[in-house]
Amino acid sequence: MLIFGTSTKMHQLAMLNLLCGFCGNPAAHSLRKRVMKFSLFFIPLFPIAPAKHYLQCTFCGGSSETTKENAEQLLAHGGGAPQPGGTGGPQAGYGAAQPGQAPHIPPQGNPFAGQNPQGGQPPQNPYQS
Repeated sequence: MLIFGTSTKMHQLAMLNLLCGFCGNPAAHSLRKRVMKFSLFFIPLFPIAPAKHYLQCTFCGGSSETTKENAEQLLAHGGGAPQPGGTGGPQAGYGAAQPGQAPHIPPQGNPFAGQNPQGGQPPQNPYQS
């Protein structure tokens, strides 16, 4: 009796700060790679399909499939490595404000978030004793 089948693994490659194409918010996106392998006796042996890459927004949960080349380009931009041969943009609907850096989002409605722009001590929380 042989027990065989397939197993699928999701590998997280990076967390990138991008502008979401679904909700429009600048948020962290998980870049993941899905690999499907043939399994014999519950042991994954070899891949049976090409790996697929996905971007998922951590704010709204929107997910989209991307190409291998685009995933490599996003990894290069996210890691701060220079891109040879020019600057190609990321996938339509996604784009970092500055490659390798998170976009600056000013605090809205929370006076205790962030740092004091004038320097010195941040404002005190009146609810702390």
